[in-house]
Amino acid sequence: MDTSTTSPVTRTVLPNGLLVLLREIHTAALVSHWVWYRVGSRNEPTGRTGASHWVEHMQFKGTPQFPVGVLDKGIARLGGVWNAFTYMDWTTYFETLPAAEIDLALRLEADRMTNSLFDPEEVESERTVIISERQGSENEPLFRLGEEVQAAAFRVHPYHHEVIGDLADLKTITRADLYQHYRSSYTPSNAVLAVAGDFETGAMLERIQELYGAIPGGEATAAPQRPEPAQVGERRLTVEGPGETVYLQVGYHAPAASHPDFFPFCLLDSLLSGPSNFNMFGGGVSNKTSRLYRALVEQELATGVQGGVQATIDPFLHSILAVVRPEKEPEQVLEAIEQEVQRLQQAPPPPEDLQRALKQARALFAYGSESITNQAFWLGFSEMFATLDWFTTFLERLESVTPEEVQRVAQEYLRPQQRVVGVYLPDGQIEEEVEA
Repeated sequence: MDTSTTSPVTRTVLPNGLLVLLREIHTAALVSHWVWYRVGSRNEPTGRTGASHWVEHMQFKGTPQFPVGVLDKGIARLGGVWNAFTYMDWTTYFETLPAAEIDLALRLEADRMTNSLFDPEEVESERTVIISERQGSENEPLFRLGEEVQAAAFRVHPYHHEVIGDLADLKTITRADLYQHYRSSYTPSNAVLAVAGDFETGAMLERIQELYGAIPGGEATAAPQRPEPAQVGERRLTVEGPGETVYLQVGYHAPAASHPDFFPFCLLDSLLSGPSNFNMFGGGVSNKTSRLYRALVEQELATGVQGGVQATIDPFLHSILAVVRPEKEPEQVLEAIEQEVQRLQQAPPPPEDLQRALKQARALFAYGSESITNQAFWLGFSEMFATLDWFTTFLERLESVTPEEVQRVAQEYLRPQQRVVGVYLPDGQIEEEVEA
């Protein structure tokens, strides 16, 4: 067992390949325990989109040791919380419990890493649930628009499809498909175990070794071999559907989280639309000082605007979403967005603007460090697309960004040729235009 300690995090790799990250925090008698798997929608082949999300559902359907329904009651009775999330790049499960009860989480996750049942009747029941979830999302304008923008931006790379999967695949994926996805991906060599809270590191490591050490290591999930080619021209699309509101979404191709340009891009994002919040839990900060809020909302072109960049393994999107005022046209909003982008491309932002963006980033970072659950979250999350150093040096790297670097990334990434522009038109407005 290879162990190295860099205060305050102990980093250990078990012989089977499981990466263990431990941080003692003795401010409250709580422990948060996360297991991260390097598998998400990015790793799904055509015909099996949505498999990772579906497997996540099946992990709550029981093992011989922990039958379905038992754990909900058990964790609630202990005063704990638990949940799971599937994303493009990863799947994660967590439990936060009183420190004296954390062994339940350790036993649970070690058990369902290898012993989940995937009962055929439960698989079919979840098919109905997930299809209903998918169809419910299709009634939401922002889901419809976001899915089309993402699909237009990624024609080759598996970021093309939504995490929930395509309806055609949800109807045809078999129990054997799901079980194979589970057995090949839920392995120690493909996982990170992150624990933070009120425990003693030596005893915790010993218990983790007892529970996880005998599980066969398996193979790491293969990375997709279909990189997205460079976009060579602006792509535009229109989506029609229910509702009464017109939305405009602009997606620019953005750098991966591990790329050096990601850090100046974060400040660019903050200046334009307000800072992105990478925390799983916790509040945000106002975007009313952002350039797009002033240009769109204060100038009464839009009733709201938001934006963001996401921390991903491969290059993804910087997205800007505006709620178009009823008396305005989407093209007017797009012109105003382009004017603000060009301002950043033509001149570096004033140092005081950059300092304000840094102050907002520090505030968000503080939110992300308040709870033991978020501390454990960050241990594993940063390992999904980079390493823990990405998290521990995040503010330092932001503080080293110069105004000229922000201007450079604006020039390089925010070009019209590298964007997708999507407009959502509600059915009611379309009918009115036809009658007119």
